[in-house]
Amino acid sequence: MAPQKTLQAFLATARAALTAPPSKRSTPLHFVVGNESADLDSLCSALFLAYFRSHEPPHTLHIPLCHLAREDLALRPEFGAVLRRAAVSPDDVLTLTELPGPDRLRAEDTRWLLVDHNAPTGTPGRLCGGGRGRGRVVGCIDHHEDEGRVPRDADPRVIERSGSCMSLVVERCAETWDALAEGNEEEEEGEDPEEEESRRVINSQLAYLALAPILVDTNNLGSKDKTCGSDERAAAVARARLRAAAAGSSDEEVVSADIERFSKEVFALKEDISGMSIRDILRKDYKEWNTAEEEKEREEGEEGEEGEGEGPGLRLGTSSVPQPFAFLVDKAGGEKAFAEELERWSASKKLDVTVVLTTCKADGKFSRELLVWARTGPEVVAAVKKFAEGDGKEKLGLETWGDGRLDAEDGEGSWRRCWTQSETRNSRKQIAPMFRDALKGVSVGKT
Repeated sequence: MAPQKTLQAFLATARAALTAPPSKRSTPLHFVVGNESADLDSLCSALFLAYFRSHEPPHTLHIPLCHLAREDLALRPEFGAVLRRAAVSPDDVLTLTELPGPDRLRAEDTRWLLVDHNAPTGTPGRLCGGGRGRGRVVGCIDHHEDEGRVPRDADPRVIERSGSCMSLVVERCAETWDALAEGNEEEEEGEDPEEEESRRVINSQLAYLALAPILVDTNNLGSKDKTCGSDERAAAVARARLRAAAAGSSDEEVVSADIERFSKEVFALKEDISGMSIRDILRKDYKEWNTAEEEKEREEGEEGEEGEGEGPGLRLGTSSVPQPFAFLVDKAGGEKAFAEELERWSASKKLDVTVVLTTCKADGKFSRELLVWARTGPEVVAAVKKFAEGDGKEKLGLETWGDGRLDAEDGEGSWRRCWTQSETRNSRKQIAPMFRDALKGVSVGKT
């Protein structure tokens, strides 16, 4: 058996395949991509799955693609910390910036394995080709609601509840990881000690890559609302790889202390947005949907490859922020200044509905807040108000934030409300589908 490749060496191979001249490139190219929020779970899961998928028969190279522009990597210092533990730098990973243009990479020469989402969006979504290119989506591993956009016969097709998508990825790759970690036990003369040690180190690096998003998304496996059996099992697998690298289970205390230091570093970096502008905070963990594109895909199964957001439907944009609104208001310089920043952001994205979801843990208590701004007409306002009176009250337990200091309406087509959320188990994973359902069938002319 050939020596196991480091993650860095694997990424170099993937880069060479992606940047090769079209005449020298093997097609189709197989990509693994996370969702457009490009959070830690999506980024790490894409790297991990591509690495192990490439080592499974028939050993087709899978290129991990970070679903963001290269410049946006700077907004994710927590990802940089995880990469360092995996002996990789941000310069090694591939982003949308490195994706060749249509003159060098035809959509029909691509195949897509989705991770941490099951409905292609953004640039990868256009390359997938919607309904007409449905065969280009060859699989997915995800923990969100099934949107029916991945073929039933796709392999893999894993859509299950889990705190972290990475947990499902680790379980799917467990057999391949075991084989790589154990090496070739059938060699009569045994393995070179240096190669054995190298393999242990490489797999400990991969273990850090796997463990980080699991710990972040489940609050160190302590969140009863998020943590599932798959998270506990995957974390145990990663810990075992770290113990092996530390030369035995007797080093459990050493491994545990190191994991605790690692998780504290990642948590701190993820939550520290003090050096970012309001615009950067809003775009760091951002997801967007277009209702017309979704309806067309569902009902007709034949979506054109038009530019993102060019359809006549409503655009819903959601930003997740790891600090409360009090922090954002203070940073902006007051409620009015924050509202102006939010207006500029919404206008730049041409949003009909802007949603900001915050999380915070203070004095040992976890809290969530929610702001929604219906911006483009009475029909949109009516739909959002109906959400607030229905699911908002019943499922989210919404209560007015700050005596209504961020609330506003003009009586014509703009309505903004900010709430605290007493039902904290519901995150964007549950709230975004509520808004999307509320906006179904609503249409308004853009100005």
